[in-house]
Parts: sequence; structure tokens; C-alpha cells
Amino acid sequence: MTDQNSNFQAPENMPVFHSQDVSRKPGVYVFRNQAGEVIYVGKAKNLRNRMRSYFMASTLQKSDPRRRALIHSIASYQTFEVESEAEALLLESQFIKQYHPRYNVTLRDDKRYLHICVDLTETFPRLRFARIRREDSCLYFGPFPQTTSLRETVRMLEIRFGLRSCKTRDPGPESRRHCLEHIIRDCCSPCLGKLSPAEYRVRLDQALAVLKGESPAAELAREIQQKMKEFAAILNFEEAARLRDILEHLKTVLEPTRRFINQTISRRIANNNPEGVESLQKALGMENPPLYMECFDMSNISGSLAVGSMVCFRNGRPSTSEYRRFRIRSTEAADDTAFMREVLTRRYSRLLREKLPLPDLVVLDGGAGQLHAGIEVFQEIGMPSIPLLGLAKQQELLFLPGEKEPLALPFENPGLKMLQALRDEAHRFANAYHRELRNKRISNSVLADIPGIGTARQQKLLQTFGSVRNMAEKTPQYLADALPGLGLKTAEKILAYLHSHLKNPS
Repeated sequence: MTDQNSNFQAPENMPVFHSQDVSRKPGVYVFRNQAGEVIYVGKAKNLRNRMRSYFMASTLQKSDPRRRALIHSIASYQTFEVESEAEALLLESQFIKQYHPRYNVTLRDDKRYLHICVDLTETFPRLRFARIRREDSCLYFGPFPQTTSLRETVRMLEIRFGLRSCKTRDPGPESRRHCLEHIIRDCCSPCLGKLSPAEYRVRLDQALAVLKGESPAAELAREIQQKMKEFAAILNFEEAARLRDILEHLKTVLEPTRRFINQTISRRIANNNPEGVESLQKALGMENPPLYMECFDMSNISGSLAVGSMVCFRNGRPSTSEYRRFRIRSTEAADDTAFMREVLTRRYSRLLREKLPLPDLVVLDGGAGQLHAGIEVFQEIGMPSIPLLGLAKQQELLFLPGEKEPLALPFENPGLKMLQALRDEAHRFANAYHRELRNKRISNSVLADIPGIGTARQQKLLQTFGSVRNMAEKTPQYLADALPGLGLKTAEKILAYLHSHLKNPS
């Protein structure tokens, strides 16, 4: 890449970019440096146009120092096509949380996109926002990446169907004294008994049908569009523009977004590096091609909720039906190496015991420590001679048995790319399982929703009973006796709330 109007020269390590190789569809792009580390993840409405901007001489010349440093560091790139901008937002967020690229400054924390939550146990349920999808009796929609559109759409539905927006759990005449919704006529005032719970539920069901994309959604869109045309016809363009914005927000929220973004990743991996198997066989000097590979990764937070994953590639492609996940059982294991030892023992002891086929290659996420653990396990259980390697993430080095120095393959090597895809898939699968367990534990925070139960009391309850489900199985008197100072009435209130909000509490 050179600028014909100057003596500017592109960075030597920058890959050659051919715009015809990149789709014009929405998607996500990933930049890696020469060490194979992900340094930036971005999204685009048009992948080709966005990618082209990084490989233009004028862009490098006019960019700020941080952007120039990023461009100088690009050694390779990947693109992931999706169906919509909303999907691109979700996939970008997932990748940033997975790789923590140094040039991404947003979405690196554990923030989540908004959901719509409806507590159907309330007498008059309302549409509220939540960032965590708990394992409770509530109805959830989402996640929604477009926060502004979501909030505007929910507000429109509240006004359109007269739903309450007050935060009071059981609204009544007392709570109405502080409410403005009735005054400006946006609420049907169930607190005054103007509607029965059944009549209110009809309105709520209509709003929920819109969120589900059922026929009322199309009817509402047509109604808004017709009113917009009527206002435009009488030259009331301000009101027409307001309705136009409402319609756009509604379309954005109802845009069909595939929830299983990982399918996109799997398809991208499956179509990548078709010659990867052959290249890897040659690089490792293997007698037979690694047509059947298994890769292991661990995930935990300071030893808490430690889990392991095993993913499988056949013929260079993910075989998702053979993926396995492991909950670490040992209470003595304290680090990833010990976790790896346990998982490998459980996996291959079973294969040997049941005389099932063994993989052509076993890959461990990690360096020399994980490799040595794998070698020891294979020796202890009498594993036949099977190629084994450790793939260190930082420099993408291959640690091999009997070799003092790790093997460094060129980053553009198809075999290495396939190993990276295999390792990244194991990492994703392990993190997904760990996140699932973590969210189940988060569900214990349902205690925080009980009025009058403070943080200190929540902690004492969880320390005493272990989980809210164990708590829900007890009697009020048992709770009151087990926790001095709790009181029988408070115990009754806690259990009544848990029984109404937990799925299958007992």
C-alpha cells in the first residue's frame, strides 16, 4: 500500500488487503499482531468499506497517534459476517470480553445489554429493565444492544396500552398520591381499581405480543405509519417526525436477532484454513493427519466455580455434538494445572475403560506447565502414544514433549490458524459454562428484591443455607430459629417471596 502523491510507505508487516475478498454485509472484524494476539475488535455496517479505511495511506497519515499505533501493529485480520447491525453489536461485545484487546477501551468490563423483564407474579405486572437474566419466574425478552431504541419502545408501549410504570410492587391509592402518570393520562390507573387484574392482563398480553413480533406488532406499525402520513398531509411535520422516530425504534427492537451468535463463529471456523490439517501434519512431523483433535481449556475466578471444557474438531471443522464440559470436583486442586490434570484423567480414563476411539492429536491451552501435567496423566493411566502439545496464548508457541524449545510457526501458517481456532473455541466453551454457573449463583441475589432484607442479612442467610433454593425448602420457624434476630414474620415474608419467584422452589 503506497500513496501515489507522496513518499509514504505502509508498515512492512501490514497484510495485503483485497477489497473484493471482503463482504459488504454487516459484521465484525478482528485484528491480530505478529504474535497472534487480538489487538482490536470492531463492528461495521459494511465490512468492505470499514476494512478498506484501515488500509488507505491517507488514513494512516491523518490518524491520531493511538490509531496509527494500531494500524502499524496489524499483522492479520479476520472478518465475521452477520445478518444485521444488532448482531454485529452483540458479537463485538462477546469478542471484546473474550480477548480484552489492548486498543478497545469500551465493553471490556462485565456490563451486559438490557433485557425486558416482566414479573408475572405481580397483580399488575409492568415492563422493567434488567441486565441479568435470572433463573426465576419472570418473563424475559432480549438482550437488546440498542438501548435508546429499547427504552423509547417500552415507553411507547406503556402509553399505547396504558401500562403502569411505577416501581411499587402492589400499587394502591397511597402510591397514587405520588404518581404523575394518571394526571397526564398515560396510565390506566389500576391502583384506583379502574381495571381488574384480568382486564389489565389483557392490555399486558397485547404489549407482550408486540415484543414477541406477533401480528399485533405489524398492526401497531401500520397504525403508526398511517398516523404519520396523516400528520404529514396536514403539514404537521414535527408530529410526523416524532412518529417516524417511534416507528424506527420499534423496528430496531423487533429486528430478528439470532441469539446463538456462536453459530456464526463456528461457521467462520469451519470455512477457514481448508489446508490446515495437512499443514499441521507437516509442521509437527506426524505420520497420520490430525483428522480428529481434542482441545482442553480451564476457566475459574481465583479457584471459584472452576470448570473445564473439551472441544472436538474433525477434518478441521468443529464437531459440536462431541463437545464436553467438566465441573472440577477436587477440593484440593488450586490452579489451572491441577484442574487440567483432573479433567484429562476423567476424560481419557473413560475412553480407555469403554474402549472408545482416541484422538489423533490432543491440544492443551497453556504452556510447559499444562504440557507436563498432560504427559504425567497419560503415563499414569497407560495412555497409548498420542501426539500432545500445549499452545501458549501470548506468543502462540507450541510446546511439544521432549523438546527444550517451543515451536514457533509463522502466523500465516494454516495449521497454526486451525490450532488457534480450536483453542479459541475451547476457551469460549469453557467461559460460557463458567458464566452459566456464575449466573446461577447470581440468581441468589433475588433476596435483594425482598423489601426490608439488607445486604448483611442476605449474606447471613446465604452463609447459613448455602442457596436460596435450600432456603425455600425450610419452614418459617426453621429460618427464624437458624438465624437469631430474623423473626418469624420476616421469615414468612422471605419464604412467600421465594415461593412466588423461584422456578420449582421445592
